[in-house]
Amino acid sequence: MAQQPLLSLPEFQNASTGILVVKEPLNFWGGQRVKPKHAKNVEPVYQPSTGSVLCDMIPCVEEEVDQAIKSANSAYLQWRKLSGMERSRIMLEAARIIRERRNEIAKVEVINNGKSITEAEVDIDIAWNCIEYYAGIAPTLSGQHIQLPGGSFAYTRREPLGVCVGIGAWNYPFQIAAWKSAPALACGNAMVFKPSPMTPVTAVILAEIYKEAGVPEGLFNVVQGGAETGSLLCHHPMVAKVSFTGSVPTGKKVMEMAAKGVKQVTLELGGKSPLIIFKDCELENAIKGALMANFLTQGEVCCNGTRVFVQREIMPQFLEGVVKRTKAIAVGNPMLRDTRMGALISKPHMEKVLGFINQAKEQGAKVLCGGERFVPTDPKLKGGYFVTPCVLDNCSDDMTCVKEEIFGPVMSVLPFDTEEEVLERANNTTFGLASGVFTRDIARAHRVAENLQAGTCYINNYNVGPVEVPFGGYKMSGFGRENGLVTIEYYSQLKTVVVEMGDVEEYF
Repeated sequence: MAQQPLLSLPEFQNASTGILVVKEPLNFWGGQRVKPKHAKNVEPVYQPSTGSVLCDMIPCVEEEVDQAIKSANSAYLQWRKLSGMERSRIMLEAARIIRERRNEIAKVEVINNGKSITEAEVDIDIAWNCIEYYAGIAPTLSGQHIQLPGGSFAYTRREPLGVCVGIGAWNYPFQIAAWKSAPALACGNAMVFKPSPMTPVTAVILAEIYKEAGVPEGLFNVVQGGAETGSLLCHHPMVAKVSFTGSVPTGKKVMEMAAKGVKQVTLELGGKSPLIIFKDCELENAIKGALMANFLTQGEVCCNGTRVFVQREIMPQFLEGVVKRTKAIAVGNPMLRDTRMGALISKPHMEKVLGFINQAKEQGAKVLCGGERFVPTDPKLKGGYFVTPCVLDNCSDDMTCVKEEIFGPVMSVLPFDTEEEVLERANNTTFGLASGVFTRDIARAHRVAENLQAGTCYINNYNVGPVEVPFGGYKMSGFGRENGLVTIEYYSQLKTVVVEMGDVEEYF
């Protein structure tokens, strides 16, 4: 009897905060969910907004990882033979299904991740947009013809890599799975995806949708687990590439493991991005931009502009406006449409964020608002991991809160005087993922963008991420890109074919 997809099960159709409990197996390969072979090292997965258990995460062992990769390789051998148009049609069908089920997927994402429903819906929209975008690119993949002397010629073929591994993060579980799989599939590859052990559910929904859309069984597989499972994936000889989103220390380990097999790697790592606000800016826009740069997904965003540099002349007005708006952010039940900030991913992470805030106070920073654990009035949310959004004043560049990635709703505000000074301070970091500038001076805007050492620079906005635009870091924020046309180069390889139309030169 065929398996019912997760979204069609009764418990998922009535999913709501604190009620959903997932008993189904969450490994997926060969076109179906696969029961774990053992029950060792089981970790409970908690719902961030309630603290209740959502499911058990049972990590895959070597035998299971091997099965998933071999399943992917079998599917790859079929998929690579399809034309770009054929792959495109199937991917467009997957995008259509996601679009139709957007609300149901978003609800599960909220339950597993803790972010607000309005944000989760945007994440799902970005996911299907990404798949649709690469579906459009798939038929355009082509090589080059080079004319050589004497009528001879050469041509290039853009070919897939093979089985790619995607390792996702817990802040955008479904979206990251789409970001990694869409360009991989468009190029003719297969993918084995390992979600974060804290958000294991929605990647399986994506796998079931790809199957329903018509991909060969095994083309997109999901294996559950933590560091040990990730290590098995990175070391497997049949894996051609690893794409990782996560922390710098783990990214270094992924790179080291992949190097042993000379596998291609894309790393999208952490950030401590600067947002520079000049005195000639449209102040209300800059305040809104600072909120967007710090408080989406409870501040758990790698490219957030958490170092907010404000020109000294407008600092009082900026602080007044940003504190007023921050205090008004509705924190609470992420399923309610008026909520603008949900729960942090876990209790240990919440405690870590609160620890950063306490340390900032000890080092001389002043808390202008927020920075405390929040307990909603709804009884079922009392065990949730909520923190009120925090604005820190009186910060200096040598403070821990300014130097290290907090990954929570904490904005550090710093004064500056001149453009030259702020550029030097903004670039004084090992990270280089994103940056931003607010100014009405068009020459200054482009000059600052040129001189900021980051993979992305937002001018008069922040955290805008169209799938058509490449995303990735400089320095220790990683390398390679996701989204945009350039990502095709990271999921394919070029073969040169040289054709001699005359005789071989007589040299020997």
